[in-house]
Amino acid sequence: MTEKLDIASAARKLKSPNIKTRKRALKAIHDLARQKTVSK
Repeated sequence: MTEKLDIASAARKLKSPNIKTRKRALKAIHDLARQKTVSK
C-alpha cells in the first residue's frame, strides 16, 4: 500500500506538517541507514 521511500523522498517528507507522514519518513530513513551499516 505504501510506496518504498528512498532517502531523498523521505527527507522531503520530513518537512511535512502531517505527523504520520513524518514518522513514516523517519522510520524509512532509519531502516535504510540500518541496512547500509549491516551490509558493510
